[in-house]
Amino acid sequence: MLAVNIAGIKMKTPVMAASGTFGFGLEYGDFVDLNKIGAVVVKGTTLKPRSGNKGRRIAETPSGMLNSIGLENPGVDEFLHTILPKLAPYDVPIIVNISGNTIEEYGELAALLSVPGVAGLELNISCPNVKEGGIAFGTVCHSAAAVVSMAKRNTNLPVIVKLSPNVTDIVAMAQAVEQAGADAISLINTLLGMAIDIHKWKPVLGNVMGGLSGPAVKPIAVRMVWQVAQAVHVPIIGMGGIVTGEDAVEFMLAGASAVAVGTGNFVNPSATQSVAEGIKDYLENRGLSNVNQIVGKVNV
Repeated sequence: MLAVNIAGIKMKTPVMAASGTFGFGLEYGDFVDLNKIGAVVVKGTTLKPRSGNKGRRIAETPSGMLNSIGLENPGVDEFLHTILPKLAPYDVPIIVNISGNTIEEYGELAALLSVPGVAGLELNISCPNVKEGGIAFGTVCHSAAAVVSMAKRNTNLPVIVKLSPNVTDIVAMAQAVEQAGADAISLINTLLGMAIDIHKWKPVLGNVMGGLSGPAVKPIAVRMVWQVAQAVHVPIIGMGGIVTGEDAVEFMLAGASAVAVGTGNFVNPSATQSVAEGIKDYLENRGLSNVNQIVGKVNV
């Protein structure tokens, strides 16, 4: 009933754990059965270890949160040699979210991670391109396409591209990465936001701005999923404020073939499992036998 196949990645449920909110999966082992999750998208991985941003990194907002972690991670070598072997006993697809400062770094990461135990790659193109003055790859169509092409040349794994909502035309970005060879598209990444401490007259976050996520962004995310679903032919993974099965169904009706739970994991560590159960209940209550029956079925 809940099984889906996203670009060749077979999942028991359409509910994934979103990158950056679930660690490497192992951290949630005491709260949820990893074997029952659709897939685990591990936290953003870079070529070299990164310590992340200084100062306060997380701030609660109405119906959401701001984060400015700065891609803190131990680097690809540590992931491959220490973390990935610990994930091997679990019967769950492992998708690695990768980030680079240059197009070439995405290619290097794609090649290094094309190993047994990794089911797919998710490209975080919200990163600044250091060769182009710090402009994010995901805000310029040709830059986004170049990253996808480089990754595809260096791996046989499915390549999922995570789109940034901080663009003028999300459809143009989706079409650009699809034409470059993306096997699936995930959206949305966080929206750029800011909070100010009115007592100190200073930004709350050490990095001034951060990514806004949580239920507050869901209507924007659903809208973008719907728009993109009208324009591309590859599977879409919807995310942005999902905390219940009903939230997930909304994304799937808009055109998502799978969904990912992010900020919801902080509120409910077993959210990935409860969301899947909610989808199942919805299908059963409507007399439906397969989750694919609701994908893109919104009547507009």
